[in-house]
Amino acid sequence: MKKLLLAAAGVVALTGMTAPAALAEKGDWQFRVRAITVQPDEGADIQAIGGDVDIDSSVVPEFDISYFFTDNIAAELILGVTPHDVMAVDTAVGDLDLGDVTLLPPTLTLQYHFNPEGQVRPYLGAGVNYTIFFNDDLPSGTILDGIDYDPSFGLALQAGVDYAINERWFLNFDVKKVWINTDVTVDASTALNAVVNADVDIDPWIVGVGFGWRY
Repeated sequence: MKKLLLAAAGVVALTGMTAPAALAEKGDWQFRVRAITVQPDEGADIQAIGGDVDIDSSVVPEFDISYFFTDNIAAELILGVTPHDVMAVDTAVGDLDLGDVTLLPPTLTLQYHFNPEGQVRPYLGAGVNYTIFFNDDLPSGTILDGIDYDPSFGLALQAGVDYAINERWFLNFDVKKVWINTDVTVDASTALNAVVNADVDIDPWIVGVGFGWRY
């Protein structure tokens, strides 16, 4: 991720402050491709066996689409998937490897762009997220029999900036905080003669850097 940020900064430096900028106008579409790092701010309430949850970070590509209702107000939809390894830690039966799971978290935000006619175009946004969990896969040799994640619906906040390279192309840096909560059911019938339920907060920070095109 550091290399991506340095590369973006280098491109900005090379283009200089005299690159022509075009007005972002009502009716425009913007398309971005970003590399994002998804960093969970996780926590869990695990019934019966106690403990907490540990979810690793992920770096993945992401695609998003924006539409400008006015010169300043736009809606953005981000699309991508993010895989994670999951552990239940410090439980009454020790640490449990819960395998991996992939998240599909489409997020829709409404944004306000502060300087649509400028070369540097900061924005703030707020919206909603709906996350679907799939490809949940327990590790081989596990003592567990199965695992299931319920979908999540939550809020999202963002801040970012577009930097115009020319009248069509621009660089982008973006930060989001997304609230994701899921009810997890772990089938441990064979090992513990029990089904363990957990209320899990994932609540990731999502930091992205990339480029875009305005149409």
